[in-house]
Amino acid sequence: MQYPFEPIGFVRSPFTERMEAPRQAPGGAPGRIELLPGRGFEDALEGLDAWDYAWILFVFHENVAQGRGWSPKVQPPRSTEKQGVFATRSPHRPNPIGLSCVRIERVEGLVVHVRELDLLDGTPVLDIKPYVPYADARPDANSGWLEPRDPAPAWQVEFGEKALAQLAWLEARGVVLRPGIEQALALGPQPHAYRRIRRHGAGYRLALKEWRIDFDVDGRVITVRAMASGYRPSQLASDAALGLHRDFVAAFTAGPR
Repeated sequence: MQYPFEPIGFVRSPFTERMEAPRQAPGGAPGRIELLPGRGFEDALEGLDAWDYAWILFVFHENVAQGRGWSPKVQPPRSTEKQGVFATRSPHRPNPIGLSCVRIERVEGLVVHVRELDLLDGTPVLDIKPYVPYADARPDANSGWLEPRDPAPAWQVEFGEKALAQLAWLEARGVVLRPGIEQALALGPQPHAYRRIRRHGAGYRLALKEWRIDFDVDGRVITVRAMASGYRPSQLASDAALGLHRDFVAAFTAGPR
């Protein structure tokens, strides 16, 4: 049998790309869930604002749109080896359904205002359920391959003066890289399936989409020194669509390496 589902609404979020969204927030952003009109959802939301948190069941819609399919084994960011997908929170699942916990701010009509949101803008929502502390929290539960129970402390990520200037220049032109950089490097400088990192000169280089991020490591402190375009000079010279990258190189007089 098949069990068709339809969205009850959609997420409105500041995150438009996967690299921007935090993993396993808290620490996420404010946003809202807009339910569809004409279906009686106004009554269905009655009483929700009395709860502090809610579970959001949603669709990994970008995986569906891109035909990514699923993988029986995946390598989570905090694992050094592959795990069965059902032992992870990976989005690459047989049914592309996700679960996220958000803090409820208020309910206005068909709009649920939330915080600690880690979902992409436009995410289809399948259901909303209140978070019930006595039933949903199991502080004595083991954490499988993620032991010890408490995640390893995040690495401290700092930005040098040049990197901050470059980030500001890009953000003014609609390219927001800082959340993705912090999320990738907070897990450490070691290469991983989710982090394309290699030695580069005396330091390290992270490949983040079409950008390259140079950083140094001192103890558990990572300092981002500078960024560069990931395109070669010949590509920048010949491809008219790479105007932003050409302007970036000209502004900071540091071509791609």
